[in-house]
Amino acid sequence: MQPSSVLALVSGGVSGLGLAVAQRVVADGGKVALFDVNDDKGADAVAALGPANARYFRTDVADEDAVVASVAAARQFLGGLTLAVNCAGILGAGRVLGKEAPMPLATFRNTVLVNLVGSFNIAKAAADVMQHNPPGNDGERGLIVNTASVAAYEGQIGQSAYAASKAGVVGMTLPMARELARFGIRVMTIAPGVFWTPMVDGMSEAVRQSLSASVPFPSRLGQPEEFADTVAFLLRNLYLNGEVIRLDGAVRLASK
Repeated sequence: MQPSSVLALVSGGVSGLGLAVAQRVVADGGKVALFDVNDDKGADAVAALGPANARYFRTDVADEDAVVASVAAARQFLGGLTLAVNCAGILGAGRVLGKEAPMPLATFRNTVLVNLVGSFNIAKAAADVMQHNPPGNDGERGLIVNTASVAAYEGQIGQSAYAASKAGVVGMTLPMARELARFGIRVMTIAPGVFWTPMVDGMSEAVRQSLSASVPFPSRLGQPEEFADTVAFLLRNLYLNGEVIRLDGAVRLASK
């Protein structure tokens, strides 16, 4: 898929990893629809990217009907859809047995709804549109990129809900890629390590330095642009399908 022909939908697209992907798509000559729930950041992102290149759609990814409606509107704005990137997510931090009481089921449920169900909602709605695209090289009609986390493999104490949700994203990658292969739609997942995103902004400098030191090489937090670079690589290499790529500087999370 040529970068200049990319018509992209990015959930969680107004900040962090999603915004970096949107910036890369536009820089390469494509157009992007930004799905998020932060109206102010959405307006800022569109202003920065250019209203001819980007549009914001307020979308709760866990709401099936809202996602279907937003995907239809995004398709109209973009003039098609060839790339969907799932970056919307929440931490859902908390211990199963907290100091005051066990974790409320609502915390676990909401984390899974946003991170896993939300990714599925976007993927299936995007695939429903992509299946009608004219075939490109090797018959490709589109690419879906999900975002997991290294926590899917080495979840830390306090990450039971988050790790479970991201492990679900990892688990659906291959069967979804196998099913959508007959339509020429590829499915890939990126599992980032410790990245500099709005989730990290609220941490103290000491905590950020500790996180950086835990990464073997390079010993720093990942940059959102490096995530966007990986998406761009996936676009170019059609033989990548049904796989999870760890983007983590060789970090392996300790128990806490």
